[in-house]
Amino acid sequence: MHALIAEYTRFFTALLVILDPFMALPIFLTLTQSYNRQQRSRVAAITTLTVIGVLTLAALTGEQMLSFMGTSLASFRVGGGIVLLLMALAMLRAEGDSLRASEAEQQTAEAMSSIAVVPLAIPLLAGPGAISTVIIQMHRSSDPMHPWLVIGTIVLVCCMLWLVLRLADPIGRFLGGLGLNIINRLFGLILTAIAVEIMANGLRDLFPVLAGSNGLG
Repeated sequence: MHALIAEYTRFFTALLVILDPFMALPIFLTLTQSYNRQQRSRVAAITTLTVIGVLTLAALTGEQMLSFMGTSLASFRVGGGIVLLLMALAMLRAEGDSLRASEAEQQTAEAMSSIAVVPLAIPLLAGPGAISTVIIQMHRSSDPMHPWLVIGTIVLVCCMLWLVLRLADPIGRFLGGLGLNIINRLFGLILTAIAVEIMANGLRDLFPVLAGSNGLG
């Protein structure tokens, strides 16, 4: 039971760090600066629901997608780990992450009525890192309840995301630029460790000799 709790706690932490709602706060506040409180709340709700939808779809169809592309889970783990590591390094340097949303995408979104979906939900939050993490997690157990627990964890993390976006204005004022940078760097450090672990597991699957089995048995 303890191992089960630890597994989903780890997934919850990883997904929360990868989504990193605090990274999205400055962009959220900028894109909604002309909105009133009710409009900003609506954007936060639509963004959260979109992230839930995208990640749930990835969880349910990830295996079929990998099979269609002819990609092994081990290779996907290594590739996903590299994506997470690049995101983590950008967070540690307090730089904008081009893997999430480019500057052009952010500027274009200012003239769009659907900023809740693009770029806030996709690709800023539900980007390559979050999608790959969800797909990898779905393959960590064959228990019939596992998919439901994964989806439940996604919803729980997104509830945290909604809360942060809903309170974006007071949180932004309280933390300020320095506070947001400190949180992002801390999240970046945690994400670095998670990325290395994912890549290590993938490399062990691709090259059994790394696990000390010498490819036998």
